[in-house]
Amino acid sequence: MLQKVRRILAAIFFVLLTLMLLDFTGVLYKLLGWMAKVQFLPAVLALNVVVIAALLLLTLIFGRIYCSVICPLGVFQDLVSRLHGKTKKNRFTYSKAKNWLRYPVLLLFVVALALGIGGIVSLLSPYGTYGSMMQNLLQPLYIWCNNALENVVASWGSYALYDREVWIKSLPVFLTTIALTLAIVVLAWRGGRTYCNTICPVGTVLGFVARFSWLKVHFVADKCKNCSLCTKNCKASCIDYKQQTVDYSRCVACGNCISKCQFGALSYAHPPKANKAKNTPAEGADTTRRAILTGAAIVGAEVALAQVKKVDGGMTVIADRITPNRRVFPTPPGSLSVENMRRRCVGCQLCISKCPNQVLRPSSSLERFMQPEMNFDKGFCRPDCHRCSKVCPSGAIQPISKADKSSTQIGHAVWRKSYCVVLTDGVDCGNCARHCPAGAIQMVPSNPNDDTSPEIPVVNTEKCIGCGSCEYVCPARPHAAIYVEGNEVHKTI
Repeated sequence: MLQKVRRILAAIFFVLLTLMLLDFTGVLYKLLGWMAKVQFLPAVLALNVVVIAALLLLTLIFGRIYCSVICPLGVFQDLVSRLHGKTKKNRFTYSKAKNWLRYPVLLLFVVALALGIGGIVSLLSPYGTYGSMMQNLLQPLYIWCNNALENVVASWGSYALYDREVWIKSLPVFLTTIALTLAIVVLAWRGGRTYCNTICPVGTVLGFVARFSWLKVHFVADKCKNCSLCTKNCKASCIDYKQQTVDYSRCVACGNCISKCQFGALSYAHPPKANKAKNTPAEGADTTRRAILTGAAIVGAEVALAQVKKVDGGMTVIADRITPNRRVFPTPPGSLSVENMRRRCVGCQLCISKCPNQVLRPSSSLERFMQPEMNFDKGFCRPDCHRCSKVCPSGAIQPISKADKSSTQIGHAVWRKSYCVVLTDGVDCGNCARHCPAGAIQMVPSNPNDDTSPEIPVVNTEKCIGCGSCEYVCPARPHAAIYVEGNEVHKTI
């Protein structure tokens, strides 16, 4: 019964969360956005005390049920492992916890979190990793299906759907995501929950808490016949049938062992007092005590630290835009600063998938790897859109109203004389001034002494909000004559 309930809940959560991550319209987020906010690491970084307390309480009662029901990367590993189990049954064996790897990885994660090295945090975040997998690998297929369906629906005279361009937003992130996915698939195929119990920092932290859980899988005295089926079907490799012990720091309460036991020798309940000493990990009391103290310190530290179109008119090919050499890439309104984004973003790329103008894309910088940054070669940040601030689960992008967004300066426009078509080609332009929603760009004569000379743009940096509309509409190729330089700290104008 335990196994069936867990699988049903995990399937529902996994499917709905996946659809929410794939959806680019923002419609599903209105209904399912809470699923992103109940992920452990985003809740810690957002200082969501209610969610953190609920997840810790859930772990103290049921064990690591979060890893087997709520975490999408955990459920994904179960699916991969289950596929292998169709061809090769009873394939697992007991192995001691690889603490020599678990604790250094967790320490690396905490240090990266403290120093604001967002690239490492994103790579080690289970929710961020799964979000990147969906955004970079599966969403293109999802969009292609949408586009095909849109053509069919349009032929019937309905325009309920709209076409969406499919493109690689960041090649380094795309290749890294492929490598991560292959590594996780291989580990899950061969060893079930190896990734969760050796690399995932969330799994390690919850493992400390799960040692004290009220409900545990434990051996029932005098019923075990040493058939080893429990060990051979434990995807966490945490059951030693010879010693009749369970490593609760790795057990994810999946129920596989109980369903396979033919003698009723395993039970998921509060262990009797007589069995408590027997059902602890075989690593020794001293090691366990040190691990508990270390885990408590790390959890406390973690919470404390969390504080372009291709053609013109269908005839002329438009040259690709070369990205300006920005000193600071602008971050979305609501992110407050580059530092806040770097420290609190988990790299799930949910904001990227929901951006209607495709302004956001994952950073290739090691310091901010997989975290969103703004680029304006395919669109600009509309003053009336604040979707990214509504979907961020970790607090990296704070909720912001449309009115506040219009008065938030995320950067300012910089004009480059040597690339402006007014001076290079001798033509009238003024695109940047006409499309500036803040009225921060004025056209003035290039020669102050000649009112008839070609007009060039002048930027009022005090009024500019850094929306990027000027950079997007600039006709100069391959370098835009005007681009947005980001602010390290956002300003209110």
